[in-house]
Amino acid sequence: MSNILEVSNVSKTYSSKRSLKKYKVIKDISFDIDKGEFVGIMGPSGSGKTTLLNIIGSIDKPTSGKLIINGNDITNLKKKLLAKHRRENIGFIFQDYNLLETMTLKENIILPLSLKGCDKEFINSKADKIINDLGLSSVSDKYPYEVSGGEQQRASAARALITDPSIILADEPTGNLDSKSSKSLLKLLEHINVQYNSTILMVTHDVFAASYCQKVMFIRDGEIYNELYSGEDKKEFFDSIIDVMSIIGGE
Repeated sequence: MSNILEVSNVSKTYSSKRSLKKYKVIKDISFDIDKGEFVGIMGPSGSGKTTLLNIIGSIDKPTSGKLIINGNDITNLKKKLLAKHRRENIGFIFQDYNLLETMTLKENIILPLSLKGCDKEFINSKADKIINDLGLSSVSDKYPYEVSGGEQQRASAARALITDPSIILADEPTGNLDSKSSKSLLKLLEHINVQYNSTILMVTHDVFAASYCQKVMFIRDGEIYNELYSGEDKKEFFDSIIDVMSIIGGE
């Protein structure tokens, strides 16, 4: 396996205008992610896990350190190049789906390719394959408000996948779903990870969701506290995640 992501001594500091104090949310974090890994990021509220995900997704910039994706250092890219990198290399799955209500699910899914100006025949061919593979054929012509939360999140996953991104970032993707829809989405992410060899990083507070990952990194006070790797016994992995979260103060 080769590294698709290298996070090297990354820190993020925010300043308070009122008190002039500085708050170090991320503290010199370093780790590598291999192509095709499915990694969970967990930690108590305020630990820095979402900030870290935003930095990896180039939504936010680190105060110091390096971020290398596919061998390219993106840390100091200018705004226009950074936006291009984000469009081409990062797929996002958000907790609240972020679908446009005035577009059908298919129109939402193909939007990233449409914005790139791809050929219409290519767009439709690729969309039809992903829509079929992700079980959305029967609802692809419906609008977000006409379908369930689980179907909206599947459409969000399809949209993230359609550009063949280097990394898919999922921020609490099961947060707005019931238990049945959550399990369905997690199985879908497993399918995407295996069938498309997609690299997935998922921030979650849900131990059940984290147990679907191959590896879980635990963040506490802006630092990596521990890492767990999944073995053959999923129940044992689940229990180990609970043990760590009970120590670091999970939600």
